[in-house]
Amino acid sequence: MITTTITDFRKDIKSYLSRVTDNFETLIINRGKNSGVVVISLEEYNALNTTQHELSSEKNRTRLDAAVKKFKEHNSFEKKLLEE
Repeated sequence: MITTTITDFRKDIKSYLSRVTDNFETLIINRGKNSGVVVISLEEYNALNTTQHELSSEKNRTRLDAAVKKFKEHNSFEKKLLEE
């Protein structure tokens, strides 16, 4: 996680954004007392949204938990996808 001020961020925007996108870092830009902005990469944002969706219903959570349990117990299998 990287933390900076808005002033320092303005001075080196390109470098800060490169660190976020290249290294999957989270950037926090402080804007005063109890105020700030969090910057994450688009890839990280999409992953968080996908996780939120997968965990948004009890049915999805149960299915995911069962899949993880099978994987950890080496009780899973590989399946080839059909090619079009």
